[in-house]
Amino acid sequence: NQITKQFREPRLLIVTDPRTDSQSVRESSYVNVPVIAFCDSDSPLQYVDVAIPANNKGKYSIGLLYWLLAREILRLRGSVSRTGDWDVPVDLFFHRDVEELKKNEEEQALKAEEAAAAAAAAAAAVTTPAIDVTEMPPEIPAEGVVEPGAFDATAGADFGTSWEGEQAAPAAGGAGEW
Repeated sequence: NQITKQFREPRLLIVTDPRTDSQSVRESSYVNVPVIAFCDSDSPLQYVDVAIPANNKGKYSIGLLYWLLAREILRLRGSVSRTGDWDVPVDLFFHRDVEELKKNEEEQALKAEEAAAAAAAAAAAVTTPAIDVTEMPPEIPAEGVVEPGAFDATAGADFGTSWEGEQAAPAAGGAGEW
């Protein structure tokens, strides 16, 4: 609004998609305002002064592009050092719908309530009977149980040292012939 005291003429126009912002791109050319545009492969370049090749269709891609642009501008101004990391998270540049945020919060609250109710129901359903160890009967030894290490399966067996000379006996009735 030109009537206000705070009015300033724009010195630069940055657009996400020159196709959707075609009117503002065209009008900026009338008053010699430079245009920087994030351009996809199908973007028109008429009246665009600086085209930055980028994916300008996804909301996360656009948020990342503006994050990179803002970081680079601050680095060129000297506000942010190139050697250190920029502490502003990229998530702040993503558009989040207020209704969608409320819906997600309600869903998370509902899931938390359901999980708490399920955990309470599981805790109430599982009860371990108390066992008094002092009332246990004494151990009764079973008959025929051999102590470990007392039984030797190879005792009294004569195993040959080789397999030579041993042949299987032929089956009775000529079953070996076809």
